Amino acid sequence: MARASSATLGLPEVRASTAGLTPLPPARSRPAVISNATLARDFMELSFNLESGRALPVLTRFEGPVRVSTAGPAPQGAEAELARLIGRLRAEAGIDIAPGTAATNDITVQFVPRQALVSAVPNVACFVVPNVRSWDEYMKLRRSGATDWARLRTRSHATVFIPSDTAPQEVRDCLHEEIAQALGPLNDLYRLPDSVFNDDNFHAVLTPFDMKILRAYYAPELHSGLSAPEVGARLPGILARINPAGGSARAAAPAAGPTPQTFPRLLSRALGGRGSNAMRVRAARDALAYASAQGWNDTRTAFAWFALGRLTMTSAPQQSVSAFLNAGRIYRATPGARIQAAHVDMQLAALALQDGRAQDAVALVGRAMGPAIRGDNPALVATLHLIRAEAYGALGAGAQAEQARLDAASWARYGYGSDAAVRRRAADIAALARSSRG
Repeated sequence: MARASSATLGLPEVRASTAGLTPLPPARSRPAVISNATLARDFMELSFNLESGRALPVLTRFEGPVRVSTAGPAPQGAEAELARLIGRLRAEAGIDIAPGTAATNDITVQFVPRQALVSAVPNVACFVVPNVRSWDEYMKLRRSGATDWARLRTRSHATVFIPSDTAPQEVRDCLHEEIAQALGPLNDLYRLPDSVFNDDNFHAVLTPFDMKILRAYYAPELHSGLSAPEVGARLPGILARINPAGGSARAAAPAAGPTPQTFPRLLSRALGGRGSNAMRVRAARDALAYASAQGWNDTRTAFAWFALGRLTMTSAPQQSVSAFLNAGRIYRATPGARIQAAHVDMQLAALALQDGRAQDAVALVGRAMGPAIRGDNPALVATLHLIRAEAYGALGAGAQAEQARLDAASWARYGYGSDAAVRRRAADIAALARSSRG
């Protein structure tokens, strides 16, 4: 299981017009109470399939207290992030998890150089593997059945591999997603709007939805070795206890439909970094066509539009703007997709800045800022502040521009990592503003 390398903060490379940008309504928040019918549907799909589409024969989890330790050169702040995550898992998911080591039921977080990680597993930011306790052991066993999640009947050891030379935010995001998968569901669903169990990588930290899923996963009524029908029979009682306002889990859940592997394969082809840009654009268009043929109008379709917008910034800028607007409309109509809508607004703000539409850029940044902050995404917040600074500068509002730069600095180091990365980001955004002046 792996967190994909994220490209959601990319910026346009060429001039593109945002003329005709129409105001969009505020994004809808997720209802405070999630229905148990929805939770049950999502729990079963998350828990009995791998991301590859392979079915899992039984539920597996750690039985008993879980201990978590680190190995390798941990980046500054990583231990504190891990402690905060463990605290949340104890308080919100009710899992008996703590720092330390154990003979069984242990998770190791190993930090390895990014180059080594990428050489072994391209196109991922981090990943988790069962039945190994070190990088060397993983390299020896990675092609054996020992590291196959589908062969497990219970969980005893797992190791999360994270780059030792990456930004603090990426360390935190990797800890959240990979430890959650080490503990619980092994699947990712593109249709989930408010979960880290989604390969779109928009959500940075575990959400209330995720914590409910993990709390159910470690309910005393469940244990490793149960089949899907056995878990399904026990789930209504579990959800009635942990989510009493959610109604009956036996009620009909809102229609969602499965996501055949064709769709994630097309998105992987579009966003994986291999092949020409034309081939990747074609894959994104094919993903959109596939979503349309399936009758979807949810976050799956929105993400395909988002991918197309990213990929056509240079080759077809007007189509890029249109794609982002289509993605934004779906996200804004989807409860729980506020952070996705904020990412769309950031892209549109960058395009507006490049096109000399500074006032549009300021408005788009203003709309995105709250969801970005509430979504715990410092890299996105810093990018928004940098766009705001350049837009205010273009409008002749020097004091506001300087304040925006100061605001960006308070978020950027955590989000981007090194001072050099911060400077590169600021230079990229400044170049957008310069391009609008010819």
